Amino acid sequence: LLPGGTALADVVVVMRAQGGVERLSVDDVTDIFLGRYRKFASGASAVPIDQPAGSSLRAEFYRRLVNKEIPEINAYWARLYFSGKTSPPVQTASPAEVLSLLVSTPGTIAYIERKQVDARLRIVLDFSQ
Repeated sequence: LLPGGTALADVVVVMRAQGGVERLSVDDVTDIFLGRYRKFASGASAVPIDQPAGSSLRAEFYRRLVNKEIPEINAYWARLYFSGKTSPPVQTASPAEVLSLLVSTPGTIAYIERKQVDARLRIVLDFSQ
């Protein structure tokens, strides 16, 4: 538990169950979400999806993935965006939009709470393992 009794979110990285990817490493997910490359080993395009701005899950994901806070992530993307080298993950307005995009769009990858995983999704990175 964090100070104040707030439990950390049980965040997992997921893709569509039929997406063809079984597992990804932390390095793979870091490269995809930080725009270093946007392809899976199969050559298929990777489309990362972020939780809404201000989401505690978003903050937890980037802390676990790269040990950075959201202002640091925003500054990173500001530098890259203006260089024209790559674009940030797809921005969403709600956690429901994240799920909708995941199940309807090939190549999408996102982080969600473990309790949201259902038969339509496959966990490709589990931070608790």
